[in-house]
Amino acid sequence: MSERKTPSAKIGILTVSDRASRGQYQDFSGPAIQEYLSEVLTTPFEVDYRVIPDEQALIAKTLIEMEEGGCGLILTTGGTGPAPRDVTPEATEGVCTRMMPGFGELMRKVSLEQTPTAILSRQTAGIRKACLIVNLPGKPRSIRLCLEAVFPAIPYCLDLIGGPYLEADPAKVQVFRPTS
Repeated sequence: MSERKTPSAKIGILTVSDRASRGQYQDFSGPAIQEYLSEVLTTPFEVDYRVIPDEQALIAKTLIEMEEGGCGLILTTGGTGPAPRDVTPEATEGVCTRMMPGFGELMRKVSLEQTPTAILSRQTAGIRKACLIVNLPGKPRSIRLCLEAVFPAIPYCLDLIGGPYLEADPAKVQVFRPTS
């Protein structure tokens, strides 16, 4: 199988938070995602960064806009708990054609090693066309923990669905790609 390379990638970072979208507090979660990507990726990338309230229809509309705008990977943060306004997983499921439950399972596993309330997390992931959407937790420390766990599989998943070709610094993250 020949490797296809994309000179750059477009990555969506979507913070879902009523208070951050109203400017009641600074969003630290979206920037934490961008910081992680800047540390590990060697592929040049541009970011489509947005902060929106916890409204299912708006989340779904924004995910579709980001995918249609060229994002091959969308990382969301926030809205994955059990509170009534935590609807990011439902919005994600509503726009995806295939769900990837292993991402959420692994994120909960590594998070449970740190805190017993991680069982309340509803992170998930799914595929929309050639775009992978991954729901991350809302706290920067938890975001890093979860990205460190799932990121090794993200570039190969993108390869399989026809998304952008991402390369990472092997000193920072060991990306898995079959060698055959």
